[in-house]
Amino acid sequence: MTERLIGARRAALGALGAILALSLSTPAQAAGEGTDAAQLAAVPDGNITVEVVAANGSGCAPGTATVVANADKTGFRIRYRDFVAQAGGGVDATDRRKNCQAGVVVTAPAGWTFAIAEANYRGRARLSSGATGLQRTSYYWQGSATTSRTEETFGGPYYGYWNTDDVAPVLIYVPCEEQRVLNINTELRVDAGTSTSTSSMSMTSSDGDVDTLFNFSWVRC
Repeated sequence: MTERLIGARRAALGALGAILALSLSTPAQAAGEGTDAAQLAAVPDGNITVEVVAANGSGCAPGTATVVANADKTGFRIRYRDFVAQAGGGVDATDRRKNCQAGVVVTAPAGWTFAIAEANYRGRARLSSGATGLQRTSYYWQGSATTSRTEETFGGPYYGYWNTDDVAPVLIYVPCEEQRVLNINTELRVDAGTSTSTSSMSMTSSDGDVDTLFNFSWVRC
């Protein structure tokens, strides 16, 4: 089953937004009954590790996607080094859509479980008048039949940074004491439309790599 545009998406067009605040919601059944606000707001003691176990797609050639856990245990970030879609001006048709599916494993301390409460995507766009850009992401847990999908469209003319937030994209808690792969499939698509010049949309900036940020919602088991 696919849930389209789950939660809320806030598109902030222009300068990059501030660091994400942790967005919390009522815990799912896996977290059990009687979980209070203090439990939800807490961050676990002990080590937390996050790793990409697989990354495939035209937007993330081998070795171009890495993951880093936040030092404060509030989430993690994926960094892409070559994730650009472009169209128009004689660009090859295969460059109009780029995607990357990353499989991420989070190892949580004993007695804790988590969900993804918020995700932030950002990069640069050069969209000529008449062109459009699309950023779409699908999320699903290993072994789950449910896929959550969010998307945002940008219209030209647009030149500069773009920034989107997904609120509660995967607010489904991992069963306690289980370790599952979170699959994150991110897509960039550019349509030249009526424009004859080259338009592009990327997960990178001219200053270097741009992180995609994911924030945890922690609960005690």
